[in-house]
Amino acid sequence: MMSTTETRTPVKPKVKRRRFQPWGAVAWIVGLGFFFPVFWMVLTAFKQEVDAYTTTPKVFFVPTLDQFKAVFDQGVGTALLNSAFATGVSTVLVLLLGVPAAFALSLRPVRKTQDVLFFFISTKMLPVVAVIIPLYVIVSNIGLLDNIWALIVLYTAMNLPIAVWMMRSFFLEVPGELLEAASLDGASTWRSVREVILPLVSPGIAATALICVIFAWNEFFFAVNLTAVQAQTMPVFMVGFIAGQGLYWAKLCAAATMAALPVVLAGWIAQNKLVRGLSFGAIK
Repeated sequence: MMSTTETRTPVKPKVKRRRFQPWGAVAWIVGLGFFFPVFWMVLTAFKQEVDAYTTTPKVFFVPTLDQFKAVFDQGVGTALLNSAFATGVSTVLVLLLGVPAAFALSLRPVRKTQDVLFFFISTKMLPVVAVIIPLYVIVSNIGLLDNIWALIVLYTAMNLPIAVWMMRSFFLEVPGELLEAASLDGASTWRSVREVILPLVSPGIAATALICVIFAWNEFFFAVNLTAVQAQTMPVFMVGFIAGQGLYWAKLCAAATMAALPVVLAGWIAQNKLVRGLSFGAIK
């Protein structure tokens, strides 16, 4: 018979072995397939033109910064500043106009809300190419050709309907009882929105802002038709590397790497709020 003083040998917990997940491997392969063109673009940016333009891709080469130097010599700094200014100002204007509109259409609905929402989204149904001629005439008559403020106004109008629809879906997930409780405590509408509602929907605001940044930063059609030199943005700047002699692959990849870096950094900085914002209200 076992004595009470005798110690028992502890039982080691069974370690569950992870089974091989074929869909996980497929996801990794697909992810690497999407990432490979970006990796090759960055790799090509450090090559000489003779190494970049080859029939057989050259993996081993002597890296150089000559292409980045050549891009800076051609004035990429001005294009970067124009893109950053137009994107930043238009995104701020979109949030300043879109957040109150989304709040009014969700927690404080107005008459014929659905008609208002349809009007917002209907502005995105018209092809951009169908409005470029009247827009060009208007911008020319008011003296804003090759002016960054013309792009700011157009980018704001372009992203505002999307921002209102996105922000409205986030505001709808906020219980209306919060506003009622705040009003019973004597808080004004502005204070309730500032101290109660906005902290709750801040992930959604961050997600909306990042999407507006991506759309404005990548916009090409308005910029190429309404700007020339002074208000030239990064997408228009990169077209200059397509010459009659052919493509300058290494320089183009260097310019594309510099153009993609700000958006990648913005997404990396806002990744936590972006994931929370895109999944806001998905789990009750």
